Amino acid sequence: MPPKFRDRDTEQFADGEHVRRLAGVPRRRSNIALDRIDQATRLIDLRDLPGNHFEKLSGDRAGQYSIWINDQWRVCFEWPGGSREPFNIEIVDYHD
Repeated sequence: MPPKFRDRDTEQFADGEHVRRLAGVPRRRSNIALDRIDQATRLIDLRDLPGNHFEKLSGDRAGQYSIWINDQWRVCFEWPGGSREPFNIEIVDYHD
């Protein structure tokens, strides 16, 4: 099974640790987004929640989905058909 988190920074951040690269991420909003991803059992569970700004990504992120933390930060992840959970979850600065 692929790792749940794409990078160590996101994993440490999700565990409540301080991560310098993610210092600008709003903690409360990111926890809500990560909890929603963790609790979802189907991709449609995330698509239908208001405020998620759920998107199927394309280009160099084809095969990934995202939900908003705020205007700047997103949680990106993969959820292939037939899978019961997402993987390669990462917090991304969309302004970089």
